[in-house]
Amino acid sequence: MPDITPAELKQRQAAGEHPFIIDVRETWENEEARIEGSQNIPLGTLPQKLDELEDHKEQEIIVHCKGGGRSASAKAYLTQQGFTKVRNLVGGFQAYQQA
Repeated sequence: MPDITPAELKQRQAAGEHPFIIDVRETWENEEARIEGSQNIPLGTLPQKLDELEDHKEQEIIVHCKGGGRSASAKAYLTQQGFTKVRNLVGGFQAYQQA
């Protein structure tokens, strides 16, 4: 799936949508600031959390980190595991805050 821009995500949220968002930053980063409604699963723990994500396998999943690098890795990993609708937030949380 194509990645999603911060503007598109904010537009969808403003319209009342609640997409499934995974924040792959470390817990301390998430505690400082976060996208409302996102679930924090640090990238290093993603393999251990696959069972918890099984219900979302066919749903759109938006992954993000600080700048987009870690979430690109998360997107690739989840796609390899059979998740079909994974999108990376372009520019990460930094771009989201500025959008």
